[in-house]
Amino acid sequence: MLKINDQIIFALREHKPLVALETAVLTHGLPKPLNLETVLAMEEAVAAVGAVPCTIGVLQGEIIIGMTQAQLQELAEKEAVKIGLRELPVVVAKKLSGGTTVAATAYLAHRYGLRVLATGGIGGVHRGAAQTFDISADLTVLARTPLTVVASGAKAILDLGLTLEYLETMGITVAGYKTKTFPAFYASSSPYKLALELCTPQEVAAAARARDGLGLLAAMLICNPVPPAAQIPYNELMALIAAVESEVQDRQISGQDVTPELLKGLAAKSGGRTLAVNKTLLIENARLAAKIASELVQLKT
Repeated sequence: MLKINDQIIFALREHKPLVALETAVLTHGLPKPLNLETVLAMEEAVAAVGAVPCTIGVLQGEIIIGMTQAQLQELAEKEAVKIGLRELPVVVAKKLSGGTTVAATAYLAHRYGLRVLATGGIGGVHRGAAQTFDISADLTVLARTPLTVVASGAKAILDLGLTLEYLETMGITVAGYKTKTFPAFYASSSPYKLALELCTPQEVAAAARARDGLGLLAAMLICNPVPPAAQIPYNELMALIAAVESEVQDRQISGQDVTPELLKGLAAKSGGRTLAVNKTLLIENARLAAKIASELVQLKT
């Protein structure tokens, strides 16, 4: 049911800095061949800082903590399930393959001793949630999983204001990294202000250690905006999302299929710009996560 890569076992034993990476971006978040290129680039960014990348996924029912390049290639070519926490036991039992979302990756990372996770953007409260109750399981899992999660805010297709409110309700610390506004994934900033700001990996690591010392059980979300030169400005982005959202609603798409379809539509309408931004922010988040993981190790020694 479970395989932990020898390199990951060694890194855990020797207290090396580790960064967990999800695989839903490989199976559902980005098209081929950009998906595999991006995941490998994220791993390279982590390794370049001196940390150990630990990409988590499932192949034929086996949970793999620290996938090899060959395993990532195999997963990228398979018909894959998008694995949240609810799907995990069934995927294992039926020996299916799939990419783990933030929720499943965070759970597995914490269970097996990792402390830092990097992703693009977390899931959150969907638009119209007052009627649909469509709220990502990412938020519930992060509320009970004391990791440090580096992301460019929440996915821009969500209701960012309600997502921030829900994060506060669930006791999840949200801090901007060198920013006082909540990033909107493809956009570096949004109209939504953040109460907390951290400006160095050392500050983030110190806050994470304080959280652990206080016995708090929720994750700490570090919001790392995509570099302004690479972004799609917020107003332009919202116009794109409104157009794509209308099309998806007309097609009566629902559930887990909504996010992939919206992302696919945004890529088409933006002429591929959203894909380029997505790759950039994923790599930058992995790089920052590696720096934070390295600082956490220094604090522990």
